[in-house]
Amino acid sequence: MGSEMGLKRRIARWMEDHRGLIVVLVVLPLSLIFDAVMQLRHWIFHKYISAPEKHDERVIDIQKQVLRWNKQPKSLRKLMCTARPNWQSLSTTFFRKDLCHRISIPLYDILELNSTQMTVRVEPMVSVGQATSYLVPRGYTLAVCLEVAEATLGGLAMGVGMTTYSHKVGLYQETIVAYEMVLADGSLVRVTRHNEYSDLYHTLPWSHGTLGFLVALELQIIKIKPHLKLEYIPVKGQEKYCDMIRDLSGALDKNRLTPDYLEATVYNKEEAVVMVGKFADVPHNEQHKINRLTRWYKPWFYKHVEGFLKKGRGYEYIPLEDYLLRHNRSIFWVIETMIPFGNNPVFRFLFGWLLPPKIAFLKFTTTPGVRAMTFTKQVFQDIVLPMKQLEDQIDKCEELFDLYPILIYPCRLYDHGPHRGQLRPPRKDQMVPGANYGMFNDLGVYGVPKLVKDKKRFDAVHAMRQMERFTAEVGGYPFLYADTFMTREEFEKMFDLTAYQEVRRKYNAEGAFPHLHDKIKPEINVVEIGKQYMNPF
Repeated sequence: MGSEMGLKRRIARWMEDHRGLIVVLVVLPLSLIFDAVMQLRHWIFHKYISAPEKHDERVIDIQKQVLRWNKQPKSLRKLMCTARPNWQSLSTTFFRKDLCHRISIPLYDILELNSTQMTVRVEPMVSVGQATSYLVPRGYTLAVCLEVAEATLGGLAMGVGMTTYSHKVGLYQETIVAYEMVLADGSLVRVTRHNEYSDLYHTLPWSHGTLGFLVALELQIIKIKPHLKLEYIPVKGQEKYCDMIRDLSGALDKNRLTPDYLEATVYNKEEAVVMVGKFADVPHNEQHKINRLTRWYKPWFYKHVEGFLKKGRGYEYIPLEDYLLRHNRSIFWVIETMIPFGNNPVFRFLFGWLLPPKIAFLKFTTTPGVRAMTFTKQVFQDIVLPMKQLEDQIDKCEELFDLYPILIYPCRLYDHGPHRGQLRPPRKDQMVPGANYGMFNDLGVYGVPKLVKDKKRFDAVHAMRQMERFTAEVGGYPFLYADTFMTREEFEKMFDLTAYQEVRRKYNAEGAFPHLHDKIKPEINVVEIGKQYMNPF
């Protein structure tokens, strides 16, 4: 047994040392073929099966599936979930759908653009890339538009999302005008902030499909210009760049005129680049400053940004669709851990068109062994934290993981009153003076900790448990698409499940859908596996 484990570790070590070669020669070509097959499948579906005018028929079929489940004897009923395979979601976990009664939700269409109400009505499987390609040429974009093209709008609605416009509008959930839901009894309801289902409206975000089946949603859109003038501001000194982000976001003054888009990338504890974006028309004499940065041969966006630490302050004009999907090719900076030479100009020119490997393919090919090993060697977390403690966040991240870059997106967190959803109202000292929201931020921590890079002992479980403890102490929340290490008791202390539990009882979700903690907890024993892989060298 010992020799077998030693062999597995040597193989794993070899694969880690040569992962770039493996990814280029094996993963990228297979990912391309996989994506081509999926695109053909989607084309056939949209050409011959799907159509916006058939939406109501498809919803009726979903209702029939749920009603058939209801007719089963209670002793034979399994908890319901969607039939969508785990590998098609962006979650790092693999929920045991094979133990559930799976309901098919073939809903992939954009249904209606309402330029008067400034909304778009979509089916839940519409992707960010699909919505962006549809809206931008028409002069609009989603108020909160994720940077990863594969993410689905329904998945974000049942989970959470934020972007660099969130300092103006808040989390993705704040931009949802209405949900259309099939409940556990098969009924179809329209859920809004102010109608009879307002309790359900506030608990659907962060519920991860544990209250009903989403069949459509209406989302807030905003009017745009074709280009964004993006200014890059390199800043030295942690206090200085943290103060700048707080000021520009309006965290100190609700009446401050804020930019359209705002973000920062921290490259080490003392150096960051703050990015300020404003919708703009490109002057005729500045056409040369247009940067179509999603072209395959262009530097990865975060590397391009890093260059301003040496070049100094500057600006350029970016086509809006390019800006919205600026991190897609390198999946922020995750691809660097897979292909260390991926940003090399020669590689980009010859093979950049192969990027990114499809997240769905990476999940599709993830074996239990790979899943167990990788979570102990890399971090992929987004955490909502109060901006007043931005310096503390960065210090804690360096203490526990010591990896850079770190992503920072300012975001409003609204006070909707007690027990109005899974998020508690911001604490009084976290509120923006005179406003009904506090200014928080997404802390994006992605990559391989320095200890792992140095092939030293790294206790992934201890580090994440410490990060979760810090998050709870300051009144923050981790995004639940990533591995969660909390016990059920700890989870219910961090999140306010009072309204969630009441809604589950009221709308018969108890006994019909998994509980939230059961849905999002890792499918593997993270503690035991963490011990096994803690010192593999």
